Amino acid sequence: MAQEPIYQQLVNEWIELIQKGVVRPGEKLPSVRKACDMHKVSPSTILAAYRALEDRGFIEARPQSGFYVKAAATLPLPRMRKQSIGQPSGEALLDHLEAVLAAQAQEGYIDLSLASPRGSDFYPTTRLKHILNRLTRAQPELATDYPFPPGSARLRRQIAQRVVGWGVVLAPEDLLITNGCTEALQLALRAVCKPGDTVAVESPTYFALIPLFRSLGLTAIEIPTHPNDGMSVDALEVLLAEKRLNAILVQPTVSNPLGSSMPLAAKKRLAELVNHYQVPLIEDTPHAELYYGAITPDAVKAYDQDGWVILCSSFSKALAPGFRIGWMAPGRFLRDTTRLKFASSIAQPRLLEETLAEYLESGGFDHHLRLLRRHFMAQMERLRGFVAERFPAGTRASSPSGGCLLWVELPPQVDTLALFRAALAERITVVPGLLYSPRGRYRNCLRLSCCYPWSDAYERALGRVAGLAAELCEAN
Repeated sequence: MAQEPIYQQLVNEWIELIQKGVVRPGEKLPSVRKACDMHKVSPSTILAAYRALEDRGFIEARPQSGFYVKAAATLPLPRMRKQSIGQPSGEALLDHLEAVLAAQAQEGYIDLSLASPRGSDFYPTTRLKHILNRLTRAQPELATDYPFPPGSARLRRQIAQRVVGWGVVLAPEDLLITNGCTEALQLALRAVCKPGDTVAVESPTYFALIPLFRSLGLTAIEIPTHPNDGMSVDALEVLLAEKRLNAILVQPTVSNPLGSSMPLAAKKRLAELVNHYQVPLIEDTPHAELYYGAITPDAVKAYDQDGWVILCSSFSKALAPGFRIGWMAPGRFLRDTTRLKFASSIAQPRLLEETLAEYLESGGFDHHLRLLRRHFMAQMERLRGFVAERFPAGTRASSPSGGCLLWVELPPQVDTLALFRAALAERITVVPGLLYSPRGRYRNCLRLSCCYPWSDAYERALGRVAGLAAELCEAN
């Protein structure tokens, strides 16, 4: 067998040092000149090794300073792997989910898993309150007149203007206001599926979809999902060609729980496939506005030719969780979803719709988003660093493209359902990984959130979860 190039040997050596904690997160690597002296190689070899480490996410270059170990120098998660633990029944999964939700509602608990922060510090609540009060005085009929779908024309105009930044061209008449993104997903599924149909989902997927599918009599089929690049379009194409799918539900921009975002080429191909096979695709994007980059990536809907993509989103993650204002662009299914909306909940409160519309018109949302993204980015780097340093050896974590959710893969012997119960006994809540799979996979994974202020109490709770995970490692 041919020997590896010298630069690759150096890469392997540095990775081992980083993973064993010999070189710790935040520490500076030797300068190129010093590394040349240490290893008796040329500057080009050292630079090739450092660039390879940078490409793989282990180190980062800082201008005028050098190369540093990243705060979360862990290997990226692999693609979905088969689980050796037996699969729980559908009822057992729902029981576990109910236990998690009940724990999250408890007073005095430290919740390390919520997908959006609690409290007014993270949202423009003062501004929203002033708008709400003024509208109540100036237009009291907003609180008394009965609303009907499709919802506020003023708000739908603002949404249509915002999604231009996602590459999507819509008229206000193409949109329907909903009770959060969850209702949008439900309306979309009811419009395109019937009981017994099969829907493709990412794996792991958003846990609330599991009871939703069950209530509608739908079967979920899990598609392998890369922690960075999202759902495998290759695997999806095989199922489409075999005519095994009635619909697809995917989070292609800042997914939950991985935080992955599909590359642009994959989104284009996905749109081409669903239009070719005429299988509806429900594009779930509640976290898209929290993408860490300067510009929100194009939606799959941007490349939809014949209306087979149903775009769903909300303002619950980034602006006003308590308002429960979501929306959808149903494409060719607009008439069906509007009728279903009227039959299920009629419409949303006009007063809240108009409050959001005026806030969006003021131009303050983009400034707010910049601050929120900046906060989440800093918190995420700190959380990944904490996991790398304090969780058991062999733990790996995702590298989210946005949002506040981190997917953590613990050593195989750790059952995170047991970890959830042990943490709950100490008034700490986490979400075990099996809830993110209809078949109960990911028993050694969990989802953490970094949306809260980094307080002593938060850090102590994280440290205790790390300690409990280590105890489970030793016990098994």
